[in-house]
Amino acid sequence: MEEDTDYRIRFSSLCFFNDHVGFHGTIKSSPSDFIVTEIDEQGQLVNKTINEPIFKISEIQPEPNNFPKKTKLDLQNLSFEDGRNQEVNTLVKYTDGDQNHPSGSEKEDTISDGTSKCEEKADILSSFLDEKTHELLNNFACDIKEKWLSETELIGLPLEFSIGRILDKNQRASLHSAIRQKFPFLITVGKNSEIVVKPNLEYKELCHLVSEEEAFDFFKYLDAKKENSKFTFKPDTNKDHRKAVHHFVNKSLETFTGNPNVVITVRFREKAYKRGKRPLPECQEGNVIYTAFTLRKENLEMFEAIGFLAIKLGVIPSDFSYAGLKDKKAITYQAMVVRKVTPERMNVFNIRSVDDSLRLGQLKGNHFDIVIRNLKKQTNDSANLRERIMEAIENVKKKGFVNYYGPQRFGKGRKVHTDQIGLALLKNEMTKAIKLFLTPEDLDDPVNRAKKYFLQTEDAKGTLSLMPEFKVRERALLEALHRFGMTEEGCIQAWFSLPHSMRIFYVHAYTSKIWNEAVSYRLATYGARVVEGDLVCLDEDIDDENFPNSKVHLVTEEEGSANMYAIHQVVLPILGYNIQYPKNKVGQWYHDILSRDGLQTCRFKVPALKLNVPGCYRQILKHPRNLSYQLMEDDDIDVKMKGSHIDETALSLLISFDLDASCYATVCLKEIMKHDVLN
Repeated sequence: MEEDTDYRIRFSSLCFFNDHVGFHGTIKSSPSDFIVTEIDEQGQLVNKTINEPIFKISEIQPEPNNFPKKTKLDLQNLSFEDGRNQEVNTLVKYTDGDQNHPSGSEKEDTISDGTSKCEEKADILSSFLDEKTHELLNNFACDIKEKWLSETELIGLPLEFSIGRILDKNQRASLHSAIRQKFPFLITVGKNSEIVVKPNLEYKELCHLVSEEEAFDFFKYLDAKKENSKFTFKPDTNKDHRKAVHHFVNKSLETFTGNPNVVITVRFREKAYKRGKRPLPECQEGNVIYTAFTLRKENLEMFEAIGFLAIKLGVIPSDFSYAGLKDKKAITYQAMVVRKVTPERMNVFNIRSVDDSLRLGQLKGNHFDIVIRNLKKQTNDSANLRERIMEAIENVKKKGFVNYYGPQRFGKGRKVHTDQIGLALLKNEMTKAIKLFLTPEDLDDPVNRAKKYFLQTEDAKGTLSLMPEFKVRERALLEALHRFGMTEEGCIQAWFSLPHSMRIFYVHAYTSKIWNEAVSYRLATYGARVVEGDLVCLDEDIDDENFPNSKVHLVTEEEGSANMYAIHQVVLPILGYNIQYPKNKVGQWYHDILSRDGLQTCRFKVPALKLNVPGCYRQILKHPRNLSYQLMEDDDIDVKMKGSHIDETALSLLISFDLDASCYATVCLKEIMKHDVLN
């Protein structure tokens, strides 16, 4: 992949606070090199009560020689159940090493009951249709099939055929099923007791992906509607092709890939109660249930994990709450709360009933266990490497680091960053924000091809057919745009398809970017001195950003001259409607930036999206706590880098520390190493 130059420039240009030399190294060589564990409000690690895993509910094996793409969503001992205590199988799983996967006509054992009944239904045609109608139906079906097989359009052919009116409801139902079973490439539609037969365009679409025989058998299986029955396609070693088949059948079915990751099996989802009808027991009394659990994920985005869990539990993504976002390329442990789901329906670790949802920032911090590999001295540095490393760590341990928001806050896109979307939302430019969200990168993959198609056509329905199922946010927006249209109001409705936490995330990305720029300006202008007009926090125990204006003090001229405050007490405002600005050059800088970005009159409220941004304050310096480290040679530790050569004498640094909420380990490491740690 081409290096994201703009992305790296934005963070390599951030300033340092310490004056040591630093060193080079590589982080996140594998997810297990970067382990993040939440620290709850009581100061406890959230994985303290976790037992060893029995099995993992979702594991997508990496392609050969492609270890970094390994993805895991790990909730130990997990079995999801619906309100009727029936086990719901996983979306993605292994098939116990069975290499003999049935496909096409070999699947009878899997749905034998449904198949035998379907063959009986096909005979209903002869008993209910007169000879002439039966013959005309056969001719219509043959004409459609011949045209498709010759890959020509249906020009000149009637696009539908009427069976006529069938007054008996049960007879109509039997005919509908019998026609579709005999001719899976046709669909039937009811019109005031009349049965109309049309070509099944989805059948033709599937024929472009699999064989005619498989498509025929699949649609017969689809019409059987037998709960928990399975259909397995023939083995397919083409990953992109399997993705296309996954996407096609996921419209109404669950799919999973079996070992060795070349076979797709589909399964009917169990029937779910319609909203407002026969509610699940936990919702019958009108009291909302909150269930807390600990989520372990590996190399997986938070919102993809939530989308997966929402499907399994029959809730929506906004029913989940969390205290903070975690790295993708890492192993992370964090507290989660889900609404409207009782503990009995889940079997994950550290599960318990709680009184309310989690809110962002509702944690004490995070604990990090990190391996930095391939350690080297800075260019032209003649000092001892071990001494340089110890000097750097002790320096930051004592003096702290600039508390920048890390690159995870802004995304790694070359063309569009999350802060740009947030700025558009603050300016009520809803359509522009949608287009920014769906702007493709210069990559030729299914996601970016779908985005490119949308920007060219604004065809939400067509884009949905191209967008992979795992892109939960993109598909949610597109489904809303398909329903409401690509108008200003339609775009507002599309944004409402995302949870509030996701909508506000983009606005926070913009305010975070401005804060990063502000602290760089502040340090460049005044250095480590506390000067008149600075804002300082009077509470020494503050460890987050949620403190009131009453805790913030404006430094007077006398206080500045007397050096009454230390640099670690200085805070800068994060933009919002309820903050005060410094009364010095930094305050003027804020106003200039708001003018630059067209926000001179912004009240930091977006009523159309129910977003309020009161703002807060953030300390410009932070210190790692409980820091420990150890230098080791790579042959003494577990090296989990496949397909790459490692020098036997290469040094690695094992470092552990705690950071307050909303602090970034990559930023702390950047200060220690004086080197770009992005990868």
